[in-house]
Amino acid sequence: MRHALAILTFPTDGARLYDITGEVMGWLDETGIARGILTLLCQHTSASLLITENVSGSVHRDLVRWLAQAAPDDAGYEHSAEGPDDMPAHIKAMLTGGGLTIPVADGRMLLGTWQGLFLAEHRRAPHRRSVAVHMLGD
Repeated sequence: MRHALAILTFPTDGARLYDITGEVMGWLDETGIARGILTLLCQHTSASLLITENVSGSVHRDLVRWLAQAAPDDAGYEHSAEGPDDMPAHIKAMLTGGGLTIPVADGRMLLGTWQGLFLAEHRRAPHRRSVAVHMLGD
């Protein structure tokens, strides 16, 4: 078994979904590991990782809108150290999850036809987000 580990960074410019599929595929190609398990971890508590529709932008906008309704900025949260979108961002990250596990075969992630990997930014301000990627296999 071989291991490969890296931290990929992604700039964001506000709350939305960012397609990171290509960057992760590029890193996976560099590892030379053709078969195994890929894990990803978002190293933040106000951003998250998703596998979702990779073609229709309306799906992304609907998801972001739904999350905004599920955790509105003006709900009177006790925690607001970094502004009114601070605690809602933590809730959205908890709801959507910080980690993914994906099987890999023939050097490719076994995603469905319409699936892609997305970094969900839950804050309004620009950030630089880090995602730990680990591949275990042969």
